[in-house]
Parts: sequence; C-alpha cells; structure tokens
Amino acid sequence: MTTHDHGRTARLELDDQALREWEALVLHSDAEGVVLDRSAFYPGGGGQPPDRGVLLWQGVQTRIAGVRKGDDLVLIPEEGDPVPPVGTSVRCAVEDDRRTALMRTHSGLHLLCGVVFRDYGCLVTGGNMDELSARMDFDLREVPPGFKQAVEDACNLEVERDRRIEVSTLPREKAFEIPDIIRTATNLVPPEVQDVRIVDIVGLDTQADGGTHVASTRQIGRITVAKVENKGRGFRRLRIKISD
Repeated sequence: MTTHDHGRTARLELDDQALREWEALVLHSDAEGVVLDRSAFYPGGGGQPPDRGVLLWQGVQTRIAGVRKGDDLVLIPEEGDPVPPVGTSVRCAVEDDRRTALMRTHSGLHLLCGVVFRDYGCLVTGGNMDELSARMDFDLREVPPGFKQAVEDACNLEVERDRRIEVSTLPREKAFEIPDIIRTATNLVPPEVQDVRIVDIVGLDTQADGGTHVASTRQIGRITVAKVENKGRGFRRLRIKISD
C-alpha cells in the first residue's frame, strides 16, 4: 500500500476512504490550528470541500471546522474551542454524513464526465461541488437536441450497472501512458507530482484524481441533471443533484 504524506502528516483517507475514526499524536498546536502525525481529514482539492469533524482528548472535544494546506496539513478548530497540547494522543473522527455525501457527489461528477466524454467527446473546463449537488463545465460548442435528458438517462444507466470504482497509484510516466487520463482542457497534475493517483470507474472513466470516492456507481444514487447553462464561448455548465 502506498503511503501518502503531506508535510509531517500521513494521509490515511487516500488509502482507506471508508475510515472515519482513528488515533493520532499532536505534533503542533496553537489557536490557528493543529497538526497531527496521521489524519483522515480530507483537506479539500479538485472541487471537493475539506472535511469537518472532532478531536477527543482527556475528556475534551475540539471541533474541526476545516483544513488548511501549507507545509503541513493544519486542522482548523472552531473559534473558541480548546486545542490539545503538543504530544497529546487524540481520538479523531470525520463527520460521516458530510464526507459520504461528498464522496457520492465526487464520484457522480466522474461518472458525468465519463458519459459526456464518451458520448460527446467534450473535455471538462471546470467544476465544483457541495453535499449532493455539483456543477461541471464542458467545452461543448453546440447543445444537441434532447441533450439534458439524454445525459441524465445515460448517467443513471451507469449507476444501475453498478460499475466498480477502483483507486490506485502509478508512477507519473506509467499514468500518462493511459489514453485520455486527463479529462480537463488543461493538465492540472503539477510537474513535481511523480506518483499519480488514479480513479477508475471500470469500463467508463479513468482519471488522475486526488479526492475521495464511493466503491461503486450504485452507491452514488440517482443523478438528476437540473440545468444546462450557456457560459459563453461554447462552454456549457451542467448542474446535477444526487438523491437516494
């Protein structure tokens, strides 16, 4: 299993996306934030917002409102909450409902991307997500008749097919040998990244990606294409919603 580190913190969530509770040691602590030796708090990136949760220590609770990326991964405490001193062992927990909703949404965007690329050959120009709602922008010059419903129907057919969603890590050279591994109009993988994390919706979509995902397309739930917007210069924005 590949070990993913950011600064002094081992990132557990990239290897075990189902992990919600774990033990850790405090390496740094002040009113601005807490650094742990190991963490499953997703720090945000690729349109996916950071996790929230709690640290429990010596009968005290510190609520975590977000994560800041710098030289270290810094957990941001809620204003006014006490923070554990350096050297303290803490019990950590990610807010499960939020993380699971974001995982379903992120996988839903990959599924949408795969469908639009397969059926219309369009690259992604941007995207963002919240819990069970998201938007993705495509380089699509003309909107074919019935496009909105056709995309929604195709997405939900892929949900019903219950395709596996597999995560792996490859050396950069090997990763970029995969056809169409970059589905965005520009390559967003920084040149210094030598080990590329790959998210594969088996048989539909394979992309370089650093976020968290569910294990199969059926776990995403139903996808509704709520709106197709014209963003100018041939760019189209698809807004989706995820439901049970």
